[in-house]
Amino acid sequence: MIKLFVTDLDGCITFPFRTPKWETVSKIRELNIKSRESEHIPPLTICTGRPYPYAEAVAQWLDVRHPFVFESAGLYIRDENRIHTALKNSSGELDPIREMRNWMEQKIIPDFPTADVEFTKRMDAGIVAPEKKVIDQIIPIVKKKLENEFPQLEMHITDVSVNVLLAGNNKLQGMKLLAEHLNITLDNIAYIGDTGGDVMALREVKLPFSPKNATAAVKKISTNLSVETSDAVLEAYQRVIDYNKSL
Repeated sequence: MIKLFVTDLDGCITFPFRTPKWETVSKIRELNIKSRESEHIPPLTICTGRPYPYAEAVAQWLDVRHPFVFESAGLYIRDENRIHTALKNSSGELDPIREMRNWMEQKIIPDFPTADVEFTKRMDAGIVAPEKKVIDQIIPIVKKKLENEFPQLEMHITDVSVNVLLAGNNKLQGMKLLAEHLNITLDNIAYIGDTGGDVMALREVKLPFSPKNATAAVKKISTNLSVETSDAVLEAYQRVIDYNKSL
């Protein structure tokens, strides 16, 4: 039985920097609300690499009541209004991330006027830009920095972002925290994602989905749907419901 349906945001709920398809988003929200009355409809939540404020706002659109994951591995627990992570909180643990963020601000951003750091992030260093060609130019610069100076960090990319995380502090870790808090297993979770940062989590959940706009690597390990973004999220949600009904 699938007890939780999880969606990524950018590339799934909507294309970055574009207005969402509100009619489809409303249908997803309606299914989430119906989950409180039907045993076959799992509740909906979010697992995203974006910062907490954005994830929290979208959680309001979708009427998400369960904990959600932001910055890949930060768990916001709504009922307790607190954030839980797998970090040890030891002195200096996030120093490499802070160094990367400072380096990005000083060495990357001045050369790319349409790019900026995601300044509200807590656990990773992220750069966003609305143009893929800008991100494509930034990727090799960041990759070289990591290879030469920060082997303990990992990089995840999308068409509009470059995110640097502590190794292992990724969406699979976020999904594990989510499952642990809800007293379920990854075998009770369905997930839809679209880029490399989703791969590790998609490999471990029971039902992995991806939209038409997903990368080739994601399509290989998931059920790839013939529609894009929120339309794919809605179709995946309905497939999960059908799967539960078939059991």
